[in-house]
Amino acid sequence: MNRLIARGRKTAVNAVLATVLLAFMPAPDGSDGFPALTSEANAATAVPPGNRHATQPRIPFASARRTAAGNAGYDAKFERIVGVLRRDSRLIRDIKRVAGLYGIDPVHMLGAIVGEHTYNYDSLDSAQSYYVKALSYAGIRMEFSLGGEHVEDFVKRPQFERCNAGRKDTNTLWNCYQRVWDSTFRGKRVDGTRFPPKTFNEAFFQPLFAGQSFGLGQLSPLTVLMMSDKVAKTSGLDKLSPANEQEIYRAAMDPGRSLHYMAAILRDAIDAYKVVANVDISKNPGLTATLYNLGDPWARASEYRRRRAAGTQAWPVENYYGWLVNDKIEVLRSLL
Repeated sequence: MNRLIARGRKTAVNAVLATVLLAFMPAPDGSDGFPALTSEANAATAVPPGNRHATQPRIPFASARRTAAGNAGYDAKFERIVGVLRRDSRLIRDIKRVAGLYGIDPVHMLGAIVGEHTYNYDSLDSAQSYYVKALSYAGIRMEFSLGGEHVEDFVKRPQFERCNAGRKDTNTLWNCYQRVWDSTFRGKRVDGTRFPPKTFNEAFFQPLFAGQSFGLGQLSPLTVLMMSDKVAKTSGLDKLSPANEQEIYRAAMDPGRSLHYMAAILRDAIDAYKVVANVDISKNPGLTATLYNLGDPWARASEYRRRRAAGTQAWPVENYYGWLVNDKIEVLRSLL
C-alpha cells in the first residue's frame, strides 16, 4: 500500500513539473501562419527577420518634398550618412557601448540614424557637428508654452487629474498628458478658449519653428522628456524637467547624451511589443526603426494584438522607413 502511495505521489510531481516546463516553452505558430496568442508565462514569439512587404511602401509627401528641396535623392542621402558613420569610429564605439547599457543590438540605433538622415534630414559632416550646432542654441531663450501658459502649469488643470494621480514614470505621464490633450483640448473650445488643432508636441514643444526635431536621432523635446526616467535609471544622467528647456535641447543635440535617449526609445518599443502582444521584435531592426519613426509603440502594440486575435494580421509590418533598414541591413551591420 505504501509503495502505491509513493508511486502516486511521484506521478503527481512529474505532472506538475511537466506543466511548468510547458508553460515556459515558446508557443508554436497558430493556424495560417499566425503566431499563437499566448499567456504572459510563455516566451515571446520571435518575429521573423526581413520585410513583410515585397516592395517599399509609399514614402510620404513631406519626406519627398524635403528631399527635393535639398536637391538630393534618397540613395545619395543614404550613402552620405553611411559614409559619415563609416568615418566616425568613435561614434560607432559609443553606439555599441550605449546599446549594451540598454540591452539592444546596436544595429537598431544605426537603423534609426540612417532612417532619419535618409528621409527626414540631410546629414552633417560628422556627429560632432551636432554638438557645435547645439552651442548655437545656448543663447536663445526658449519656453515650452502656449499662449503664455507654460506646459508645467497647463497640465495642472483639472482635466489632467487622472494623469497626475499617483506616481508614474515620465513615459506614462507624458503619454497621458498627450491623450488628454487630444481628447479634451485639441481643436476645441474649453473654458472660453479655442485651442489649436495641433498635436501636444506642436502646441507646446516647438518654440523655434514647427516641425523641428534635433540632433543625430532627430529627437523632439517631448520625446526626450518621455524617456527621462528610463535614461536616468540606466545611464545615471540627470532627470530632466520641462522647466529647463536648455538642458532638454542639449540632451537632444549632444551626441554624448542623445544616443541614450535613442536607445531608450528603441528599448521601449521592444518592451511594448513583448509585454502587450507577446512577440519579440528585437531581431527585426526594420520594425524598431518603424516604431522610432511613428512613435506611440504601446498603442501600436495593442492594435497589433487586436488584429492578430481577429486573424487579420500575422506579424507587425514595417513602413517605408523600416523597409529601407531591413533592405540595407548588411550595409548597416558592416559598420559595426
